[in-house]
Amino acid sequence: MTINLTNRVAIVTGAGAGLGREHALLLSRLGAKVVVNDLGSDVHGKGGSGSAAQNVVEEIKALGGEAIGNGASVTDFHAVQQMIADTVERWGRVDILVNNAGILRDKTFSKMELSDFRDVLEVHLMGAVNCTKAVWELMREQKYGRIVMTTSSSGLYGNFGQANYGAAKLALVGLMQTLALEGAKYNVRVNCIAPTAGTRMLEGLMPRDMLDALSPAAVSPAIGVLVGEDAPTRMILCAGAGSFETANITLTQGIHLGTGGNVTHQLAQRLPEIVDRKGEIVPGAGSVQGDVELSKAGFQMQDAEAELADA
Repeated sequence: MTINLTNRVAIVTGAGAGLGREHALLLSRLGAKVVVNDLGSDVHGKGGSGSAAQNVVEEIKALGGEAIGNGASVTDFHAVQQMIADTVERWGRVDILVNNAGILRDKTFSKMELSDFRDVLEVHLMGAVNCTKAVWELMREQKYGRIVMTTSSSGLYGNFGQANYGAAKLALVGLMQTLALEGAKYNVRVNCIAPTAGTRMLEGLMPRDMLDALSPAAVSPAIGVLVGEDAPTRMILCAGAGSFETANITLTQGIHLGTGGNVTHQLAQRLPEIVDRKGEIVPGAGSVQGDVELSKAGFQMQDAEAELADA
């Protein structure tokens, strides 16, 4: 399968360095016109400069591509709306949105200020919400859209000292799950990427040879797949050091205990059966959990039975 993005218009946030820069360069090489969005702040979200985005624009142009820079903060919905309007005025459409912008405010939860928690949520989660909201109706109307949320292993599995970051990153998975369902009939496909990359966020945290192996350029091919004509939807695609995996939120077969005064004790005794992953499923929607539970309680739920049969 060949990925060809000729005549597609892409917006990449946080594209002035690291992963975002590599994503922008790759999308350009695949033929897309690219909006390079970056506030130009440091890893903690401090400061700002338009030079970071413009430098990447010049790189793309030097390689024969088309690109424009944009310095809007993803936390400013009106500025994001203007970015979309400017893009449409120049190129007539927006086909691809890669929500990559982010900051770090790492501390253990006991030492973390609530302002540091809110700021991380505001950039990662609300930044993605703002950008996605600004392109959503446009993509629905044109019956085409490809949106990528940047999640993280810290959100999927936890990471010491990153309660704020992990909460924001897993929230993006929930956003993706619902938007993929809502966008399906409009050919708007929504996915997550979970990158492992040696960006400035990891500087000083691991040896140089490991950082080199975790080049951001090794992650970006996953972006190409997630935004192509034949892109999947509702996928969490993991990428790092040239390796690729998918992560899934699953539901075990579990057991039925009914109701009664002794259920708490029975539940405690039979937890090993409940956590047994044999025959687990990946539900197609949140309602499947209730369907499965009702089917085990004796109700005729065809969809749940099909899910269990497929498992």
